[in-house]
Amino acid sequence: MTQPIWYRRPTLAELNQPTPTMNAQLGIEFIEVGDDYLKAKMPVDHRTHQPMGLLHGGASVTLAETLGSTGAFLVVDSSKHNVVGLEINANHIRSVRAGFVIGTARPLHIGRATHIWEIRITDEADKLVAVSRITIAILNKNPVDA
Repeated sequence: MTQPIWYRRPTLAELNQPTPTMNAQLGIEFIEVGDDYLKAKMPVDHRTHQPMGLLHGGASVTLAETLGSTGAFLVVDSSKHNVVGLEINANHIRSVRAGFVIGTARPLHIGRATHIWEIRITDEADKLVAVSRITIAILNKNPVDA
């Protein structure tokens, strides 16, 4: 069994609080919190399509950044640290026209100053759609503590 990585394990209700953010605009919804991963789904519809009617690569990257950044935030003591993205990349493997895509984020590295998270995005048939990796900087809220 995997050891939980969370500083504070959230509930799905907490993660899915309605907020006026990009997540709400794109319909991103957290669906699972495992011991060492987060999952969220995103609809593939008019909000996430590119002009040819396919899932927009930028929407996939938004789902990936949402998962990786949220994961990093939940691993640190947020009263002492901020988390900010340094770099994100994605490889788009398969196109999707409709339904949902599901992203699963797991840490590859949880360090004192940086985290690296891998996000695998699949379609509803569990076929790989995209793979993304995000590097997160962990910043002290009080620079004197650095």
